[in-house]
Amino acid sequence: MAGKRRNNPAGSTNSYRGDVLRVLGALKVATADQIQRIGAPHLTFRHANKPTPSKQKQARTASHTGALSDMRKHGLSENGGSTETGDVLRNLTLKGLEAASYELNRPATEMGSTARGAGASGASHPMAVNETMIALLRPKPNMARLADDPAEVRAAAQAAVDGPDGIGAIASYWTEVPLPATGTWNTPGRGGAQADLVLTAPQAGVPLLFIEVDNCHETAEELAAKLEKYARFFRRKVKDTDGRERPMWRTRWMAPETRSGDRTHPPVLLVFNRVGERNPNRTVPRLMELTRHLWQGQREKGFHDYDGCIPIIATGLKNLSQHGPTGPVFLRFGRDHMEPLREALGNPRREAAEAREAEEAKARAAAYQADLRWAAQEQVAKQAAEREARRPVCTGCRAKFTDERWKAIEPAGWGTPPDTHLYLCDDCKQRAITAERQAEQARPEQEHDQAVPEQKAGGTWLSRFRG
Repeated sequence: MAGKRRNNPAGSTNSYRGDVLRVLGALKVATADQIQRIGAPHLTFRHANKPTPSKQKQARTASHTGALSDMRKHGLSENGGSTETGDVLRNLTLKGLEAASYELNRPATEMGSTARGAGASGASHPMAVNETMIALLRPKPNMARLADDPAEVRAAAQAAVDGPDGIGAIASYWTEVPLPATGTWNTPGRGGAQADLVLTAPQAGVPLLFIEVDNCHETAEELAAKLEKYARFFRRKVKDTDGRERPMWRTRWMAPETRSGDRTHPPVLLVFNRVGERNPNRTVPRLMELTRHLWQGQREKGFHDYDGCIPIIATGLKNLSQHGPTGPVFLRFGRDHMEPLREALGNPRREAAEAREAEEAKARAAAYQADLRWAAQEQVAKQAAEREARRPVCTGCRAKFTDERWKAIEPAGWGTPPDTHLYLCDDCKQRAITAERQAEQARPEQEHDQAVPEQKAGGTWLSRFRG
């Protein structure tokens, strides 16, 4: 093959080897088909024109098969048996897990085991777990990588892009996670459980979800016993780094209170893959009765309070693969209808009741503020009316004083001369002042006219003595 390198004789690239490390680091064991569907879903559409399904699979998985071959030569991966359908199982070595921890940005202590030997019996359960993760993740093809492909290929890929969204990214999922009821994270004691999948995708509205996959081999009693182990783990408290006791699961995962306000334990999703002899339509009702004490809430006004309960949800792998997490294919224990995953995780009735209460409180506050504004306006109007009743009236023209004139006649401070015409408006005051000035100017002339006859009279009186 042209372009082969000595280090990678199969011609693999860093991107495809990165896909392998991320997928196997999260899933522990997978086929090349599953690695391709998760890591490079655009290849599914590029090779859809091959004549048979087997040739299509061979073409779309060729790049990752080459990457796996190169990684096996470097001691990073190994073959681990085969599935019941003959697909080769792949898993990482310890060296590969260490490399995968960097790809997933995950502590090496949380990478788990190498899953060596998982394929000894066909790995039917790990394959169901992987398909569950793919159904939840719903990887979308990168349209930029199909820019040069035919129009029909791009159209098919675009339809997948426009379809229902999945939840999280590959790094949002963990497999085979111990949940110790005793012991520690690294050395769990007896009595604990092991989650098939753990999903943490707070950005998608699912902060923490534990997932159990059943191939319909287990009875309702066996599943109930497993859920009891979950309950023991959720109730277990340990001292955190600050010396305070907290639920053990909170020392590893950061999950806020539910959006509904319920203080519940983390939810558990049961995914039934109908390959065994058990019918989930009969198993689930029996399981509900056996675990009622774990999930049943307390009836409140129009809703249930689930404080201290475990939200338990069930779905079928076939429905989940077809409709995804946004489809109405999830049944929460205690409810009688199917819902999308996010609604099943929450408490819609409580949320609706609290929303109504918030709206009513908002309406009451608005009405109270309106009453305050009305009362203030009434008080202002009353004060204005009382003031208007006290407004002085001009004694000259009977017109009401203006605000400026009213202010002018009010008593001033010490040393300020009082207004002269207190009972007259501005116009009447000006006329009065003008009249007073005219009268003042006319008074000296009158006094002069009266003084002249007095002098003549005086002269006559004095002349009497002189004569």
